[in-house]
Amino acid sequence: MPTPSFLFSIPGPLKAQSTVSDLKDRLDWGEPALTIIDVRSRDAFNSSHITGAILMPMDELVVSVSASLEYERDIYIYGSSDEQAAEAACKLREVGFQNVSELTGGLAAWKAANGAIEGALVAA
Repeated sequence: MPTPSFLFSIPGPLKAQSTVSDLKDRLDWGEPALTIIDVRSRDAFNSSHITGAILMPMDELVVSVSASLEYERDIYIYGSSDEQAAEAACKLREVGFQNVSELTGGLAAWKAANGAIEGALVAA
């Protein structure tokens, strides 16, 4: 039996930096209006990534995001380090994306919180 949605607290507004708990709360609440971007290498992404994340490597980030997402879209971004995520978020903010949140701890924190992942290492 599904859990009634009123038992979940309504997530707060998007912050410049978010914990995995913040993202999980939005996903558990059923929030459809967000995008999770992985800026790591294709090999790292193919090995494992947050379920539903899309790959947009750093060297293609601004062009890819500008071509495919609305500037008002809520974006969670993670990389191989918090520094890489911060750099990617800064690039997006500079071109007009204001609803960008760096996922602190990245994939490692997501895995530690038992967040859903997919990729070659998951399937093995």
